[in-house]
Amino acid sequence: MITHIKGKLVEKNPTYVVVECSGIGYHINISLTTYEQIKNEENIFLYTHLQIKEDSHSLFGFFEISERSIFKLLISVSGIGPSVARTMLSSLSSNEIKNAISSNDIEKIKSIKGIGLKTAQRLIIELKDKILNIQISDEFKPIKNNTIKEETLSALDVLGYSRKQSEKLVDNIIQSQPSISTEEIIRLALNKL
Repeated sequence: MITHIKGKLVEKNPTYVVVECSGIGYHINISLTTYEQIKNEENIFLYTHLQIKEDSHSLFGFFEISERSIFKLLISVSGIGPSVARTMLSSLSSNEIKNAISSNDIEKIKSIKGIGLKTAQRLIIELKDKILNIQISDEFKPIKNNTIKEETLSALDVLGYSRKQSEKLVDNIIQSQPSISTEEIIRLALNKL
């Protein structure tokens, strides 16, 4: 199991990064929370989780160990795969997920794409006691970028939304809030799509 990676940041996108380590480039799937915390530095350190399936090996990266812990808890629940867990961590912060599960806030959990009533109830039942043991940092530092629209559309495309539908929504959000960050646009779009 690969538990962390430290190397040169080669490419940064709202849904993934490429980190070069010893001459090998690792494609690492990330959430918006991690994207917001990664600075545009030459070298980065990410906690990782390797998901092995018959047809693929996927590496997921997290800026904080608490986010990785919540990710692992989420994918331990039947019906929650890595993509849904990453969408959850992109739609809500780690702290919001922890609070929603520990306070039985089914509506907040259901507001996430891919989560219905039964899945939300299952999440609360299976994780309520386990999630209380996770310590979460409240540090949050969003990064602005000049290619906000393209990054947003790319992220929504990777998360399974059609570009045509997403583009109209993203344009409307940017027009109504010109100084909004990529992360905020994606969060708003996820709640409206």
